[in-house]
Amino acid sequence: MNSSILPGPLSTLPWRVLIPLTLLTCFGAMVLYSAAGGSLQPFATNHLLRYGVFLVMALIMSLFPQNLVRLGAYPAYGAVLILLVLVEALGAMGGGSQRWLELGFVRLQPSELMKPVIVLVLAAFYHSLPASMVGSWRALIPAGVLIALPTGLVLMQPDLGTALAIVFGAGVIMFLAGLPMRWFVGAGVAAMVAIPLAFIFGLKDYQKRRVTTFLDPESDPLGAGYHITQSKIAIGSGGLDGKGFGNGSQSHLNYLPEPHTDFVFATMAEEWGLIGGLLVLLIFGIVLRWGLTVARNAPDRFSQLLAAGMTATIFFYASINLMMVMGLAPVVGIPLPWMSHGGSSMMTNMICIGTLMMVDRWTKTGNRSNFS
Repeated sequence: MNSSILPGPLSTLPWRVLIPLTLLTCFGAMVLYSAAGGSLQPFATNHLLRYGVFLVMALIMSLFPQNLVRLGAYPAYGAVLILLVLVEALGAMGGGSQRWLELGFVRLQPSELMKPVIVLVLAAFYHSLPASMVGSWRALIPAGVLIALPTGLVLMQPDLGTALAIVFGAGVIMFLAGLPMRWFVGAGVAAMVAIPLAFIFGLKDYQKRRVTTFLDPESDPLGAGYHITQSKIAIGSGGLDGKGFGNGSQSHLNYLPEPHTDFVFATMAEEWGLIGGLLVLLIFGIVLRWGLTVARNAPDRFSQLLAAGMTATIFFYASINLMMVMGLAPVVGIPLPWMSHGGSSMMTNMICIGTLMMVDRWTKTGNRSNFS
């Protein structure tokens, strides 16, 4: 955006991503308005307010100097790990899971915070690791411990989707840090062996049903396959240009479960059709392309890993949710960024955006270590 139009501080903001994000959030508010039967409450108003609050948070984050961020990586990791332990001891129950801490003024889901924090701590770890050690056990064992502790605590909640998100973000950082490819191949082979065992002995009954339903949703269309079946009906019935704003029968007649959270894309697609879906995909493409550009142009190893990991976290959110609602992945309870109703997911994704804005500022200012 032309600097002659806006005052100095505003002209330096990444408007090419903030404008699309704001449009996506407003579009999400329209979908939530419709999902509530034509009412701003209880979803749309809160959705917009949360975006505004977390946008301010992201703008403040963008001013942090790099030395402070690196210094705070391990304390931040330790603090969130303690919160995860407190969830096991004091956490509130909801939907059969124990994932939240009731803080009075807010209901916090610490596992959401661990998604960006695991990226931060691993970026700091591999930045400080000498290049000669990247192929040794010193690059693998400490990082493995950093990943295993929060992943184990999240699986105890149980929250398979968030655990997978943590592992995915961490895996991207390890791959980009240059760990030997044979380790990733070995991990893939081990996963192929472990998955059947985990399915039999590690998953809860409802999680097993989600997997079997994903493989054959029509086998139980009124039971375990109900979510995916109704989601497919909603998306398919939207056609090219949808049924029209506020005319979605699947959500309004309560056929579609969770039309304001996990299945908000299906709610949107029924009313806005393929055109609306392509618009959403276009905006996500703009955001992810900007994130990759920030990572590619970052001034040093820490910044590159940090930006790439945050971009990967946003990608995981969006891709898994979209695959889930179309029946291409099991239902794992991952919301769609900037469209689904929910404060914790909005907070996580805006932390990712704030971090990317921060790295972008480091690049443009020559990586100065002050609040300039």
